[in-house]
Amino acid sequence: MASSAPRTALTALGAVGAVGVAAAIWGIGIERYLFTVRFHEVPILPAGAAPLRVLHLSDAHMAPWQRRKQQWMAALAELEPDLVVNTGDNIGHEHGLRGLRRAFDPLHGIPGVFVHGSNDHVAPSPRNPFKYFVGPSKGGADRSWEPLDTQALDGYLAEELGWLDLNNAVGALEVAGQRIDAFGVSDAHRGWDRLDVLPDLIEELRDEDPAVPMIGVTHAPYRRVLDDFVDLGADMIFAGHTHGGQVRIPGSPAALVANCDIPLRQARGLSRWTRLDRTVPLNVSAGLGHSIYAPVRFACRPEASLITLTAAG
Repeated sequence: MASSAPRTALTALGAVGAVGVAAAIWGIGIERYLFTVRFHEVPILPAGAAPLRVLHLSDAHMAPWQRRKQQWMAALAELEPDLVVNTGDNIGHEHGLRGLRRAFDPLHGIPGVFVHGSNDHVAPSPRNPFKYFVGPSKGGADRSWEPLDTQALDGYLAEELGWLDLNNAVGALEVAGQRIDAFGVSDAHRGWDRLDVLPDLIEELRDEDPAVPMIGVTHAPYRRVLDDFVDLGADMIFAGHTHGGQVRIPGSPAALVANCDIPLRQARGLSRWTRLDRTVPLNVSAGLGHSIYAPVRFACRPEASLITLTAAG
């Protein structure tokens, strides 16, 4: 009697292959277009303050042909945010600003802040996507990078939309009749952050009114950045970069990877970050896009966040 072991092995192999094909079809052809908004409420405003609606956008990695994403992002203006927080990696192609304009133009007139990710400076390059699961990508310079027109991007964000550039900088905004202080750094994953320049800038800003709520904005949520942001007095921190892991195990509370040293359970969504005796809310956006060379999302939908800031206590 012939053994059934080879037949069983082939059946199992076929089943695994079928699952893999189905997962690829879902992640590449379906889920990366299933844009979603995550809603949160965070009590950090002074007593008696009216609520403020903050739209957190990150990691669009925009290419000009991505019309579905552009249309969905443009419709976010219908949420009527009071403030936009943009945590970088806006463009992922040399002509990505064309698509970004279609996505962001409806937000014109709404106060905003932004910081850079590396893909606001250099275009993505082809690489083995499986290396992403080994550990964080290299943060140093790479001569193969193609430069993007960062000056044009910043001109659009800062001059046309009127958003505040927080790359290693601080500033104050009037948001729905309330003042909000803000500070931020450029991409810590590339070592472009200058945390050392912030204390003096913040001290000068806060001399005007230290009771004003203050937010910290970064692209990459490295522990050293988050710790310093808490020490510098941030009442809430916004970050992106991780893509939420981009490919996750369905139902798992933790990402498989984060491309930085943040705990994997905090690589997506609203959590809290503690440094010594202070704990502040931290929102890490899973982002709206992906590299054009890794067009997949699995168990990690592209997202924006609408965070309603309310009075504390």
